[in-house]
Amino acid sequence: MVKNSNPWDGNGTDNDNWASVEEIPLKRSLKRFKLGDPQDNWTGYAKYGFILVVVLWICSGFYQVQPSEAGVVLRFGKYLETTDAGLHYHLPTPIEDVIKVNVTQERSINLGSGDSRDFRNNAFTESHMLTGDENIVDINLTVVWKIKDAKNFLFSMRSPEETVSVAAQSVLREIVGQSEMQPIITGDRGKVEDETKDELQRVLDEFNAGIVIVRVKLQKADPPREVVDAFNEVQRAKADMERFKNEAEAYRNEVIPNAKGQAAQIAQDAEAYKSATINKAEGEAKRFASVYEAYKNGKEVTIRKMYLDSIESVLSRAHKVIIDPSQKGNLLPVLSLNAQAPKE
Repeated sequence: MVKNSNPWDGNGTDNDNWASVEEIPLKRSLKRFKLGDPQDNWTGYAKYGFILVVVLWICSGFYQVQPSEAGVVLRFGKYLETTDAGLHYHLPTPIEDVIKVNVTQERSINLGSGDSRDFRNNAFTESHMLTGDENIVDINLTVVWKIKDAKNFLFSMRSPEETVSVAAQSVLREIVGQSEMQPIITGDRGKVEDETKDELQRVLDEFNAGIVIVRVKLQKADPPREVVDAFNEVQRAKADMERFKNEAEAYRNEVIPNAKGQAAQIAQDAEAYKSATINKAEGEAKRFASVYEAYKNGKEVTIRKMYLDSIESVLSRAHKVIIDPSQKGNLLPVLSLNAQAPKE
């Protein structure tokens, strides 16, 4: 026979059963609000904290590349890819990492000036170069460049700026060594700049430097200060030489045409004299022939005429005038007959 238990009696077993019934809703509430065992609470915190850290670690892979930049993605330190401008994602660090490189910024290196970026601390030697005609010229050069390939720029060279500086100096020395000093100093700088730019770009391309040369500018090209006075004297002497040469050329251009004109005039006069002499000789010959024909037809008349012509020719050149005494009274006393006679 089953004994009915009275919840109000003093039986301990029944009291325990009654207490356990009352504790059931309370334990459920404590478990709902995690106010139960402290060891269980810390385990839950650690689990959710770990999940949060993992989520943040995964989200750290998002990165933004600006329009002026290029992103170089590395996986365990090895090149993976290059990304353009925009929002991208890579596996979080330390699996992958991103190096952002500004590919539009123009950088410059000055060679031969006191404030230049000289990695060997030897600006004086750097600026003095030997020309092809064995003269020394003091040159200051500015090289402007920017990054063309971010991957090659980061991994092909250990020190890109030093490489550009050394290569630019080497190329410039080669070009200056093949040129004369005077064109470099006076007016042929543009040729030196263009040749330096082209040759420097070729050298950097051989190195896979990932660099493009924007422009090369000669800031100064002068003789060294130690010999500038002597150089100026040489330049003045050359200027005087050019002036004397120009004056001589002008004199030559003036004298030679005059001499040619005079020679042409003499030749024309000689030609005219030749023609006149020939014509006169031909006329004399014809006259002699005509006289001879007349002489054959009438000797006496011809001889008489030749005699009178000869007397007239001789007396016309005489200084004395012979007149007929019978005609003396008919002459005018004021007439000077000697004055009318031609003088030889």
